[in-house]
Amino acid sequence: MDLATLLGLIAAFGLVVGGMVLGGAPGAYLDTPSLLIVLGGTAAVTAIGFNPSDLRQAHAVLLRALFRRVEDPATAAAKAITLAGQARTEGVLSLEGRLRAGVIDGQPLSPFFKRGLGLVVDGMPSQQIETVLGREVEAMAARHAKAVGMLRRAAEIAPAMGLIGTLVGLVQMLGALDDPARIGPAMALALITTLYGAVLANMVFAPLAAKLERNSEDEALVQSVYLTAAASISRLENPRHLATMLNAVLPPDRRLRHLE
Repeated sequence: MDLATLLGLIAAFGLVVGGMVLGGAPGAYLDTPSLLIVLGGTAAVTAIGFNPSDLRQAHAVLLRALFRRVEDPATAAAKAITLAGQARTEGVLSLEGRLRAGVIDGQPLSPFFKRGLGLVVDGMPSQQIETVLGREVEAMAARHAKAVGMLRRAAEIAPAMGLIGTLVGLVQMLGALDDPARIGPAMALALITTLYGAVLANMVFAPLAAKLERNSEDEALVQSVYLTAAASISRLENPRHLATMLNAVLPPDRRLRHLE
């Protein structure tokens, strides 16, 4: 589980709610019409620009961002080097046992890497392996880009819906100047919708969009490591040569020093 995302959201909302409670009358910040305008309006307007499959994919990608951490690229490279050494000494067919177990050094194999190794065991040429896996990486990046775009669009719409709610509340307030009992609820609607829109945009949608963007970059790096490794293993290259290629794409602090 990605604790940074969950703890960040909990801390941010906790501070806001704490400020409301310490300021007195926290119930004043709850308003059903405002929630309907901001939450329902933001969801509806955002959905206009996307098709149903985009919405389903974005939901799945968002859950992955919240509840799954991206694999460390150095760990991925170490797994790749281990399997490259086995393939070079025992042959690529010896990797079938690893594929069936789905575990290496006590850690699960990435589904992406398993597919790549499956192509290696099946005897597919290295160039075709690079092409197939490269297209899968591109498809993943496209899915993530749609989800990020959807969240950024929602971050743009939420404040606008808050402004619309504010205008609705002002109209209701001006229309009820002769009835003091209706002025208070109308004023609450006018102010709370702006608050809800700002909170959703700046504390939920925009941070999650940034998180997804970062996760997409990290996952693309890990998959690039596995793609390079699968092609190298299919050519039965020396693990040291593979380590050199992997170090070319790994961040300086995550490189495989002992195999350079």
